[in-house]
Amino acid sequence: MIDIKFLRENPDVVRENIKKKFQDEKLPLVDEVIKLDEQRRTNQQEADEIRAHKNKISKEIGGLMAQGKKDEAMALKDEVAKEAKRLEELEENQKKLDEEVTNKMMIIPQIIDESVPIGKDDSQNVEIEKFGEPVVPDFEIPYHTDIMESFDGIDLDAARRVAGNGFYYLMGDIARLHSAVISYARDFMIDRGFTYCVPPFMIHGNVVAGVMSFPEMEAMMYKIEGEDLYLIGTSEHSMIGKFIDQIIPEEEMPKALTSYSPCFRKEKGAHGIEERGVYRIHQFEKQEMVVICKPEESKAWYDKLWKNTVDLFRSMDIPVRTLECCSGDLADLKCKSCDVEAWSPRQKKYFEVGSCSNLGDAQARRLKIRIKGKDGNYLAHTLNNTVVAPPRMLIAFLENNLQADGSVRIPEVLRPYMGGKEVLVPTKKKA
Repeated sequence: MIDIKFLRENPDVVRENIKKKFQDEKLPLVDEVIKLDEQRRTNQQEADEIRAHKNKISKEIGGLMAQGKKDEAMALKDEVAKEAKRLEELEENQKKLDEEVTNKMMIIPQIIDESVPIGKDDSQNVEIEKFGEPVVPDFEIPYHTDIMESFDGIDLDAARRVAGNGFYYLMGDIARLHSAVISYARDFMIDRGFTYCVPPFMIHGNVVAGVMSFPEMEAMMYKIEGEDLYLIGTSEHSMIGKFIDQIIPEEEMPKALTSYSPCFRKEKGAHGIEERGVYRIHQFEKQEMVVICKPEESKAWYDKLWKNTVDLFRSMDIPVRTLECCSGDLADLKCKSCDVEAWSPRQKKYFEVGSCSNLGDAQARRLKIRIKGKDGNYLAHTLNNTVVAPPRMLIAFLENNLQADGSVRIPEVLRPYMGGKEVLVPTKKKA
């Protein structure tokens, strides 16, 4: 959510930003907000004048009563009573106007960074850099669930009977590999100076509204029936929410946190849920990184965050690339974002395994996350990035470490988390 003062003083900049995001249907909101804001300020001014007048008259009434001028005092009391009724009307109207302005402001997208490429959708995202040499082996690479099944490592049929499509049972070495990757990612981030955290996996509705846009909320979040609680779609939601209504001393900044959580997502929309694979699912686990920092530090932190993910994947011998998200592919609260994509030897292309985002002060404004500085309080900036999200990451891992005989090589960094194993041997022979 952008600053109302900024919109008031720079309406053309806000309109141009909406156009850059190809959301022309939101253009009328700018004039609507300006009009409502004028009404709100006029309403507020009248209410303030009445309060000041009431205070003045109240003092006069006390003086008249002390002088024995009861009739004059009673006349002023009648005047106060009339003003009190008008003030009540103004206060009720103020609440309605505040709500209308806030609801419309929450739909207007955040001002994007000037470096963001202009494009309508993800097909116009721009490759930034490749890391590692993508390799296509001279043997056929099976579909990822077929690889997992060769180790008796996945049971989608049982999961479908228990919970439906979009769920899975991971078993044996594949389940252990899943946990090993999460544990390694945790220690990797701790070694880079991040504080480890396990957050609540459910959050209140006001936190949901503070961390994401309404379309994202509708497409992603599961609500607990009869309660003001939502299952988190990523631990970022809980981690940013940790600082709601907080004023953080400047000397304590930045807050660099890495968090583990399960994630729950409806996955509504064009992509849908795969029946056979585990690329897009309703439930998965993830290691996340979150930063709350001073505004002037957020650009530097953004580069640090995506580089952490690149370094993690490269340490497991997985080629990756970074992809700059264009304006039309940015969620409304983001000012800048890039995807980290891993190489798929089977598909001979890259696919998304993580996303790094700078949200500027958008979440902080909604959640009132402020920094206490020498010259007063100011809004923090928030950033987040995926460290690793199995089982999607397992697709890249298994494909890039698969050997011709069906075994899977374990990179050196993961061996301590796999009981020293250097290779996984399939339990089922090829047909």
